[in-house]
Amino acid sequence: MRNLRSYYSSEIEEFLNKSDSEILGIIYKNDASAETKIQQSNTWELEISILKKQLADFNNGRIIFEYIIPRMGKRVDVAFLYKNIVFILEFKCGDNEYKSSTYDQVYDYALDLRNFQKESHNKLIVPIMISTKAIAETLTVKEHARIIEPIKCNSNNIADTIKHVARQYVEPAFDYLSWENSEYLPTPTIVEAAQALYRGHNVADITRSDAGAENLTVTTDEINKIIEYSKVNQKKSICFVTGVPGAGKTLVGLNIAIQRSDAKKGEHAVFLSGNYSLVAVLQEALARDKVAQAQNVNNKITKKDALRSTSAFIQIIHKYRDSFVRNNNIPPERVAIFDEAQRAWTKEQISKFMLTKKGITDFDYSEPEFLISTMDRHKDWAVIICLVGGGQEINTGEAGLPEWFNSLRREFLDWDVYITPHLNDDEYRRSNKWEDMIAGLNVYEVEKLHLSTSVRSFRTPDLASFVKAILDVDTQKAKDLLERCKDKYPIMITREMVKAKDWIRTQCQGTTRYGLLASSGALRLKPEGIFVKNDISVENWFLNGKNDVRSSYYLEDVVTEFDIQGLELDYSIVAWDADFRFENNEWHYYNFSGNRWNNVNSMDKRIYLKNSYRVLLTRARQGMVIFIPKGNDNDNTRVTKYYEGIYNYFKSVGVAEI
Repeated sequence: MRNLRSYYSSEIEEFLNKSDSEILGIIYKNDASAETKIQQSNTWELEISILKKQLADFNNGRIIFEYIIPRMGKRVDVAFLYKNIVFILEFKCGDNEYKSSTYDQVYDYALDLRNFQKESHNKLIVPIMISTKAIAETLTVKEHARIIEPIKCNSNNIADTIKHVARQYVEPAFDYLSWENSEYLPTPTIVEAAQALYRGHNVADITRSDAGAENLTVTTDEINKIIEYSKVNQKKSICFVTGVPGAGKTLVGLNIAIQRSDAKKGEHAVFLSGNYSLVAVLQEALARDKVAQAQNVNNKITKKDALRSTSAFIQIIHKYRDSFVRNNNIPPERVAIFDEAQRAWTKEQISKFMLTKKGITDFDYSEPEFLISTMDRHKDWAVIICLVGGGQEINTGEAGLPEWFNSLRREFLDWDVYITPHLNDDEYRRSNKWEDMIAGLNVYEVEKLHLSTSVRSFRTPDLASFVKAILDVDTQKAKDLLERCKDKYPIMITREMVKAKDWIRTQCQGTTRYGLLASSGALRLKPEGIFVKNDISVENWFLNGKNDVRSSYYLEDVVTEFDIQGLELDYSIVAWDADFRFENNEWHYYNFSGNRWNNVNSMDKRIYLKNSYRVLLTRARQGMVIFIPKGNDNDNTRVTKYYEGIYNYFKSVGVAEI
């Protein structure tokens, strides 16, 4: 039976006594790939030879080859458990220099183990990068949060390095087999998850399995039951999936879209979003990954071809919608997933768009009504899945949830409507009466369609609630929640951008991603060097590496709520402007026009502005710093008092200053 956790594992004594060919044979047997490349085979042979020489006088410990890191879809070359320390060895056979990419790679492995493998949370982890032909460097041991900064070795000083660290640290005993088989509770980013799902993994393989997050699989299973029921009984059904920010609604939608994209079963599925940034980043990420995966097996595929296939099941909703205007075409899809369904356009907004952009004068639908009507063209069965975020509407013309129900009541009374009880909340209802919204509809209440736990902020489940308390001015609740999460999830404030950048870079190791965020209305952050009107490539900002000036890592380009909604970072700097001020114990709403701030009187626009900051404050998975400028009384657009109220409010809640 193939070992799924590693390709070879044994006590060090057994490893030293086995022949190289025996060990290699076990590794081959456990390698799931159809054929192992000669280069990989030679690498394993060299690793075995080097480690047999280097570890020849070690009489205890456990050695593990190709140990899996599930969330990343990667395997550690070698894990060596010795003196109750976890050594992570990453070989670069033949390299004569120590590359920064290898440094980040092995650091990422260590961080992933610490964050997501249960038995590693309190263990000392020592990542070692081994460039076999490089010149030896002076050994320095620096620890940060129970991880040693990656140590550089060649093929001749591995043993000396391990012994040096083991002498320096005396660690509590633990069972090596328990560590090796430890429960792994990954929380991938949406990009990592999309890539893993596209490669054929199931959502259960790449997400946490603990009780707090199990409803990802529970919700997926419930939706699949509804789809099967609709298919067998020739029903048309619409499901409303709700969840707290970061609970994994988009992940559930992507999982369903990929599972149901089987044309042979007559089950074309499509994942639709009006969020251009999310679609662009996911399409690009999947295309890049597809090219890289092909290269790994000596195949060639152009990114253009890869984008063509990845765009088949992830589409921008407006392009999909427009393909059915003024025709009676029946969609090839039986299952349509609408991400952020609350952001679908009102009748007024879409009619204006059709007139000005398409020259169509008689478009008489809201976007929800038209989208339902396209799926209603099927004569037998169809399923629509609406992924709905409470308090997520951030732009003029977004209809919110009520318009979906208005559309169903007007034209589609024969559809079955599956809801969660959480929809009866003002964040979703927007002051509409619930009994009026569902009047006359075939409504079925299903609790399992609600995702109650945030998995974005894997360090604490309380972030979304803390942000809601802050925005609702529920000061005591905010204090209590901050106290519960501050040790696991740092939230800081500062009045100086230099301090914010220094703090965030200190927190982040490996390829831990961080970036600069601000409201699209934060027009007077320009004197601080923050230009929210700059055009940027969101694909490059989110996906490019640390050495690329276009990436988030440089902290030069800022993204707004429109760019980052549905996506996430590990750490963020949220830059706060005077568009959303705290005065007289309540939030005040402004927009900047010409050379002055103006009051925002429209209730809808106030909701959008408040939700913009909700989005910004819930994007970081591991921690954030909030930058609040000092202002300048010589500039009447940045008067000091505009910012003092915000700063004092966060201080009063207990947020610490850098």
